[in-house]
Amino acid sequence: MADNKKKAAKKDDSKKAKELNENKAAKGEKETKAAKESSSKAKSSEKKAAEKKPSVFSKIAKYFRECKSEVKKIVWPTPKATFKNMGIVLVVLIVIGLLIFGLDTGLIALLRLVMDI
Repeated sequence: MADNKKKAAKKDDSKKAKELNENKAAKGEKETKAAKESSSKAKSSEKKAAEKKPSVFSKIAKYFRECKSEVKKIVWPTPKATFKNMGIVLVVLIVIGLLIFGLDTGLIALLRLVMDI
């Protein structure tokens, strides 16, 4: 009797395995059909997109509209801030100019000492 139960259990297991394989095959076919349909839809939408390509003039107009909107976003400095920044730049230029003048004078003096020897 125990042998009969084991045989019945094996048959049930094999039936379940077959059903699972059949279900997987059916799902694979459905996925393949869905993939084919989606690819055909994608191709048709690509054709429509290619047909509705914007003209050169509309692209140029769009470019200038975007440029105008970007220029509106610029925050211009006040005259006070501009003069302050100009003063800083002039001071830095004078300091660096004096530094280069000092190095040049020192190196020329050193070269004269070496050449006189």
